[in-house]
Amino acid sequence: MEKQQIKMIGLDLDGTLLNLENKITDYTRKVLEQTIDKGITVVVATGRPLTGIPKEIRLIPEIRYVLVSNGARVFDLKEDQLVLEKLLLAEDVKRALTILNSYDALREIVFHGVGYIQTDQMKKIEKYTTNPHMEKYVRETRKTVDRLEDMLRETKDGFDKINCVFLDSRERKEAFNKMSGTGLALTYGNERNMEINQKQVNKGSSLIELAKLLGIERQEVMAFGDGVNDLEMLREVGLGVAMDNAMKEVKEVADTITYTNDQEGVARAIEQFVL
Repeated sequence: MEKQQIKMIGLDLDGTLLNLENKITDYTRKVLEQTIDKGITVVVATGRPLTGIPKEIRLIPEIRYVLVSNGARVFDLKEDQLVLEKLLLAEDVKRALTILNSYDALREIVFHGVGYIQTDQMKKIEKYTTNPHMEKYVRETRKTVDRLEDMLRETKDGFDKINCVFLDSRERKEAFNKMSGTGLALTYGNERNMEINQKQVNKGSSLIELAKLLGIERQEVMAFGDGVNDLEMLREVGLGVAMDNAMKEVKEVADTITYTNDQEGVARAIEQFVL
C-alpha cells in the first residue's frame, strides 16, 4: 500500500497507542510529533472518560481534540470547551443498572467526563482486573460514591457512558443479550467488559463529525484500534488500521494490520503510510 493523503488520525488508547504498561514509548511520541509537524490533526479516540486521558498525552500541546467515552463527548483541550456531546438520560442509566446489578461486576457511571464507582467496589478493585497498571489507573482517575443510583436523583444532566467489568466472558455475553432490547448502544473493548452509550454514539460517527467541522474529508482520515468499540471507527475512515493484538472482528474490517501495541504498531504504521 502506498503513502496516503491523510489529514487526521484517530487513536484508540488501551491496546493501541499505549503499551502493556499504559505508556507511550519515546519512539511513538517522536513519530506523533513528526506527524503533527506535518500539519496532520491527531485525535485521541477512546472509551476512557476525560479524566482518564494520560498526563503524558495532555503534555503534547498539539493534540488538541479528544474523543472520549466512545464519542459521547468531544473536547477541544486548547480552548477548554466542548465540541460535541450525545448523552444518556437518567432513565436510560436506571434501566441499565437494573439489569447490571444482578451480576457481581464492577459498575461505573461517567458523568461530565468523570468516572464514578461505588466505594465498596473500589475497595476490591483488584477482583475485577488482573492488570496492576490498569488497577492503578482506575484508582487514580475515578471518584467514589456510596450508591450509583443516588446520582440519578441528584442531577438532571445527561450521562456520558456506563462501563461494566464482569468476572468472566460468559456473564458479559449473558448481560449483553439482556441489554440488547434496551435501544442503547452496546459495545466492548475486551471479552469481560461492556460499554453502554446513547443509541447514536460510536467512535466512528463522532470522529467523522469532528473531521467535517474541521473541513477534512472522510477519505483523509486514518484510525487505529483493537477492540469492538473501534469497529465503526475503522469502517468509517479512509484507512482503518487494526493492531496485531486486536480482536478478530476488528481485524476483519480493517484495511490493514500493524504490529501490536507493545511493538509500537501505531508509530510503525504512521511511518509506513503517512510520513
